[in-house]
Amino acid sequence: MTELPDIYRSYIACLNKQDWPNLGAFVADGACHNGRQIGLAGYRDMLEGDYLDIPDLQFNIELLISDPPFLGSRLAFDCTPRGMFLGLPVDGRRISFAENVFYEFRNGKIARVWSIIDKAAIEAQL
Repeated sequence: MTELPDIYRSYIACLNKQDWPNLGAFVADGACHNGRQIGLAGYRDMLEGDYLDIPDLQFNIELLISDPPFLGSRLAFDCTPRGMFLGLPVDGRRISFAENVFYEFRNGKIARVWSIIDKAAIEAQL
């Protein structure tokens, strides 16, 4: 059986390659994000929208903790969002921030996600 950290690293590689046809290998059909059931299609739409808003988006694992079926990660970003981002007028300026995210896995796939982005870090840079 593959360990959750290995699955997660492969999931992050899938995101960074924007390999949307293979996203279903990592995300469950009935996935929930921050309490909303969005399913695999909604999850993919969310990520594709992120890349439209942030063309140079790259997910970088800074910290990874695994306690199956849960996994926690701190993701680091250094990117240039277009226009508004999280309600802030970033307008193409380079910003650095982190996301703290927890996942619940079922049958080797992400079933639930709880995510918080460090918006204060972005505000401080603007």
